[in-house]
Amino acid sequence: MSRCHQSTSAAAYASIEAAAARLERVVLKVLDQYPDGLTVDEACARADYRRYSLQPRFTALKDRGAIRDTGLRRKNESGRNAIVWRACHHDRREAQA
Repeated sequence: MSRCHQSTSAAAYASIEAAAARLERVVLKVLDQYPDGLTVDEACARADYRRYSLQPRFTALKDRGAIRDTGLRRKNESGRNAIVWRACHHDRREAQA
């Protein structure tokens, strides 16, 4: 990258980072409401977001250990089996109970 574009690139990254953090909060909020978990399609429908907006946030949250694969699968809109995701804080709450 040339030096003349560093400030605009940094600004673009900062705006994307803020949007990604907001969308991660959306995912966590909807998963918080469904302790048994949701597929990406189910979460998108309940949060009223398009799949392309939220799906990447599931990967980021999984990588950070905020959500986990329950081991369950349900059919998504395309008819394929989809991972059922669960917020990890539900596991911690249950362990404390």
